Amino acid sequence: MNGYPDGIVKEPPEWLSRRRLLDALILRLKGAGQRLAIVLLDMLAIGVLWILVSYIISWHVYGVIAYTLVPWWLFGVGVVEAAAVWESFGRSLGHRLARKELRPRQGGKSTLGQRLVYYIAWHITVLPMVGLLASPPWHERLAGLSLVPFSMEGKKPTPWWRTSSGLFMAVFLCAAVAAAVSVTMDKESLTRLFTQAGRTVKFWKALFSPDTSILLPSIRDLVVTIFMAVIATSFAVVVAVPLSFLAARNLMRGPIGRPIYTVLRGAMSIIRSIEPVIWAIIFLVWVTARRAPFAGVLALWVHSIADLTKLYAERLESIDPGLVEAITSTGAGRLQVLRYAVVPQIINPYISFTLYRWDINIRMATVVGVVGGGGIGQRLYFYLKNLAWQQAGTVMILIVILVWAIDYLSARLRAKLA
Repeated sequence: MNGYPDGIVKEPPEWLSRRRLLDALILRLKGAGQRLAIVLLDMLAIGVLWILVSYIISWHVYGVIAYTLVPWWLFGVGVVEAAAVWESFGRSLGHRLARKELRPRQGGKSTLGQRLVYYIAWHITVLPMVGLLASPPWHERLAGLSLVPFSMEGKKPTPWWRTSSGLFMAVFLCAAVAAAVSVTMDKESLTRLFTQAGRTVKFWKALFSPDTSILLPSIRDLVVTIFMAVIATSFAVVVAVPLSFLAARNLMRGPIGRPIYTVLRGAMSIIRSIEPVIWAIIFLVWVTARRAPFAGVLALWVHSIADLTKLYAERLESIDPGLVEAITSTGAGRLQVLRYAVVPQIINPYISFTLYRWDINIRMATVVGVVGGGGIGQRLYFYLKNLAWQQAGTVMILIVILVWAIDYLSARLRAKLA
């Protein structure tokens, strides 16, 4: 070739090919992302604990609400340093969740000097994040330590109170409970709980002396509530069933399927996080309040679509892949695989989830009615607003009977499908 003997000029080595270089870069980025995720998780855990403790101290000691007790820049520095110490001298929460631990590369036990070098080098590797792209990262290389999969082989399980992550979780749970109690209770409220029960006697008397003159219109509104739940659930199933196939991770793969899955699951999470009461208010403004039950149906329908899509998709993700592979190996097409391998595994759970959602919608229809969404809830709110306790008690008795009957019916139907 060009006057050179054969063998002098060769093709570039395989590891220099574009595909191999891209694979190597992706592998480095994946490793850096995993290590960064551990660091961020530890910082988040420490930051939340700091905020909870600060809230408890500020409220009970100073009588004000504060979340850090120090300037925010000092809070950030403290969180970073605490994470560095935790990861350098113990097994942090992020290490435990990732099933990783620090070990010397030559084996044996790590020394205090190695851990100290790891802590110092952690700042020049993790904070700029550039050093995480190295393999191994700079701070691990300098300290002679490696973050490797955790193994219990030849080890005796350590009690939780002798581990840093176990102690952290104990302190975190105590702080969370204390903060929750501080937010929701006080001494005056607890005192009134045990001394002011007599103020509710009027309500209990009205509850057990129903006004029979409003039974007919109340039962009529109760039927409207049932129809609202039935219509919302039925139409939600029609939309949620096809969407569930697009929201199942095991069915949506590849460069087209995975973005669809991600966008759809994100949208369903956002819709589901908005309570039906808020949707009812939106639709009351949208479709006007002349036909209030229609706004209630739309509110329940939107929320049911998001909820059922999630439940259906999670069931699809847990199907037996062996049956799918068996049908596929016969040369069956995609629709045939869905028909004979997927649908038989999901039909009963889908029906069970639908009945469960209908049960929820019966209760939700009552709550939606409180904001003007029609049904028995609207009547109940009218009586409560006008302090008509006897009439409100009558409506509540009807609601209790309805919920009990629906609970019993749906439980029996689900038991037959199990």
